[in-house]
Amino acid sequence: MSQKNPNHSELEKLLGYRFKDKSLLQQALTHSSARGERGGLDNERLEFLGDRVLGLGVASILYERLPSAREVEFARNYNDLVRKESCAEIARTLDLGPILVMAPSEARSGGRKKDVILADACEALLGAIFVDGGYLAAQSVIAALWGPLIGKVRGEPDPKTALQEFAQSQRRGLPSYVQIERSGVDHAPVFLVEVSVEGLEPARGSGSSLKKAQQAAAEILLFREAVWTREESHV
Repeated sequence: MSQKNPNHSELEKLLGYRFKDKSLLQQALTHSSARGERGGLDNERLEFLGDRVLGLGVASILYERLPSAREVEFARNYNDLVRKESCAEIARTLDLGPILVMAPSEARSGGRKKDVILADACEALLGAIFVDGGYLAAQSVIAALWGPLIGKVRGEPDPKTALQEFAQSQRRGLPSYVQIERSGVDHAPVFLVEVSVEGLEPARGSGSSLKKAQQAAAEILLFREAVWTREESHV
């Protein structure tokens, strides 16, 4: 378990929000492994709610701060900001690990440092703030903590990732890759791959490995559909 009487005032300062109902804060910091010792309360329900609050909050921030962005740029930034790794990074800036309530066995296995546990607790905090203070309070916290990460989480995506983000932003499902043929000698093979996206003509690309051929096919489709342009430094 965590310390018996954790000082949550420092966390509230970092959040920029003071809870009216302290039990919500405690619940948000309680991992499911400690459910038995907390009378059945843990942060799973708050995490579910906080995940949705975070999604809306991040989308709103991106809409306001990227007035000239295309939908694919929105999708790229959105996916970066709401992914588990980003939430875990925020959790570490809030120093959540030491104050999480969890079973001793989970703590011994490194639970206080696990990305998934930290990310879930971070989202649970947003759910707790939403319940305690409403959407505007939660949005203020999201803007303060996630806003500075816009455009800084990672660099330009590779072609497969970019194509997936584009397809999802257009509600076209996930791209599908099929190996058409393999030629050449064993020590120098050449793969031909076709990528399909719902509603678009397939594209083909080749490479010395299956992965390289998939990347080549995705890149060809991105340029053909003008998602990428030659003036941009993607290649």
